[in-house]
Amino acid sequence: MAGGNMLIPIRDDNPTRRFPIITISLIAINIAVFVYTLSLPTEQALMQFYNSFALFPKAIVTGTPVTPNSIQPVYLTLITSMFLHGGFLHIAFNMLFLWIFGNNVEDFFGRFRFLVFYLLAGIGGSLLQIAFDPNSTIPNIGASGAISGVLAAYLILYPSARVLTVIPIIFFIEIIRIPAVILIGFWFLLQILSAVFISSGTGGGVAYLAHIGGFIAGLIMTLLAPRRRHRRYTG
Repeated sequence: MAGGNMLIPIRDDNPTRRFPIITISLIAINIAVFVYTLSLPTEQALMQFYNSFALFPKAIVTGTPVTPNSIQPVYLTLITSMFLHGGFLHIAFNMLFLWIFGNNVEDFFGRFRFLVFYLLAGIGGSLLQIAFDPNSTIPNIGASGAISGVLAAYLILYPSARVLTVIPIIFFIEIIRIPAVILIGFWFLLQILSAVFISSGTGGGVAYLAHIGGFIAGLIMTLLAPRRRHRRYTG
């Protein structure tokens, strides 16, 4: 999620009206799956698990698995892949962003609608990645596309909300409050630049196009959502 991101949010000052049960449940499921992968006894067992539930672009395009132990139909991996992560930093940053921004977006949409929103944003991110690299047999994993959609919704709904943010500056660390529009806008700009200047939108294991696709999907769904549920930030 934080691929190339130099701004690290700590918390926002945007209270919610309801307990964010879906946000917390998603975080719990992601952590549980990650802990399970750590418990697998061998590297081979880990690879078999990933190959079963990761998304392979070519498999989605052809409808045919590219690994012998993939779940079927392969389209299920559009969802299952969102709950897999490749390392501690991968899941840590994803869950940090989901915790900070997901609760307010859930508050706006409501629990069931937020879950649907989250999954559709993740699928949207994967579809853009697939569109640009349809023959890839490299596994795609992570919740970044879905969380990018959450960031897009937060940007539309609460642009002026203040986010306590860590800014590393060479050997120093600055902690300041900045508007969400600056934090999220800067993050999205980095995703675009990374997708443009890094071949095929993937570099260092980061699927930047999935971030962009999830963000666009989140923007569209939020803009189409009924305004009556919207509570503006007034902090």
